[in-house]
Amino acid sequence: MEKFEKLTGIAAPMPLVNIDTDMIIPKIFLKTIKRSGLGVNLFDEMRYDRDGNEIPDFVLNKPQYRDAEILVAGDNFGCGSSREHAPWAIKDFGIKCVISTSFADIFFNNCFKNGILPIVLPREQVDLLMKDAEKGANARMTVDLEAQEITTSDGEVIKFEVDAFKKHCLLNGLDDIGLTMEKADAIKSYEDKMAQERPWV
Repeated sequence: MEKFEKLTGIAAPMPLVNIDTDMIIPKIFLKTIKRSGLGVNLFDEMRYDRDGNEIPDFVLNKPQYRDAEILVAGDNFGCGSSREHAPWAIKDFGIKCVISTSFADIFFNNCFKNGILPIVLPREQVDLLMKDAEKGANARMTVDLEAQEITTSDGEVIKFEVDAFKKHCLLNGLDDIGLTMEKADAIKSYEDKMAQERPWV
């Protein structure tokens, strides 16, 4: 998994509340088990009309937000079903950080496992970041995970909290498999020992 240390990028404002996982990636696209290729269908029903044409007013279709790496969202982001395809689609599009006042628990945890940093902030701070994001491509935010700080395009600094273990995993690019592989020597030692003591197993 790619490490997350410091990110400076365009932030897209999406003030909608209760954006559920079916809005993030509709169920029709859940047939794949690949983590790549889903970005084109991120927010599919809001991005495209019935003929597959882009809807110009949707934020990620606007020229200034096509390369957004940060999403500033409304309350209760990622609610609904527990599909892991939702963070897959977000990451594949290129978004590495989502900021909101609240997240659904399963989505929140799935973000960390897929290299995305979800940040929970009080409403007044999310509103401030939303206004900063509305400035467009010239207003870039910086998210510093090590320092646990967000810096707006105007230089205002906002502190955020993050679980120490989840922070460690993101900083070191460790998903569940990566965490297991950190113990590879101990696992091999145990397996070798068991092979000698219980060769019939």
